[in-house]
Amino acid sequence: MNARLAGLLVNGALLAIAAFALFPLLWMLSVSFMQPSEASAFPPPLLPAHATFANYRELFVRAGMGRYLFNSLIVASAITGLSLFCNLAAGYAFAKLRFRGRDRLFQSLLVALLIPAQVAMIPLFLIMKALHLVNSYGGVVVPALASMFGIYLVRQYARSIPQELIEAARIDGAGELRIFATIVLPLLKPIVATLAIFTFLSSWNDFMWPLIVLSDEAWQTAPVALASLSREHVQDNELMMAGSVVTTLPVLALFLVLQRHYIQGLLLGSVKG
Repeated sequence: MNARLAGLLVNGALLAIAAFALFPLLWMLSVSFMQPSEASAFPPPLLPAHATFANYRELFVRAGMGRYLFNSLIVASAITGLSLFCNLAAGYAFAKLRFRGRDRLFQSLLVALLIPAQVAMIPLFLIMKALHLVNSYGGVVVPALASMFGIYLVRQYARSIPQELIEAARIDGAGELRIFATIVLPLLKPIVATLAIFTFLSSWNDFMWPLIVLSDEAWQTAPVALASLSREHVQDNELMMAGSVVTTLPVLALFLVLQRHYIQGLLLGSVKG
């Protein structure tokens, strides 16, 4: 009886915490279907009196949110694909290839994790300007091609691959590129899924760097466009909530569908090697 009561108390506490965490998201969804100024009442209603899709129509028809969502999809997909290649190759090299200064170089790169991203934004912007990549997709994608976090994650997992397996392939005459493509990559699938999800989510939600490097409105991503829209419709809470829903829902759905692979890859990466 005591064990059953303890289980009920624990599950009840977890349910209460989950409800507390989900309430803002559910209320955001509810407000997005409310009439103009309905959410400004006191106390604010939990559910719309007369649900309407007018906020979503205005968001896509008048504000052109579809274009900004497309921009975010292009940028996030390009960053995910290209950075996966760079991070996987670099992580594998630091884990399995022997070259002079490998460990010292990796330790030096780890220092980059201690430097706030905001510190590097001005010199990074000047580099993008010199490369004529300002106000283009390239200006957002190129700085994200390699991530020290991604390299570290891949390296920790790749160290668990038996060195004998790689040496046997070399003895059989396989080149390094073939070994990487046919032997290493299949073994890195869990960490590839984790890194892909993490990279896509972070690039989709990124606000500061696209705001700096994309000055033309036509190139803006969804978070930047939503912030600009909020300045024009300061009092229109319902429209802003609708914008938050369409910006958050795709990545939230992606995370919920693939969270098992995401968490599994993080756990494996933390204990391997």
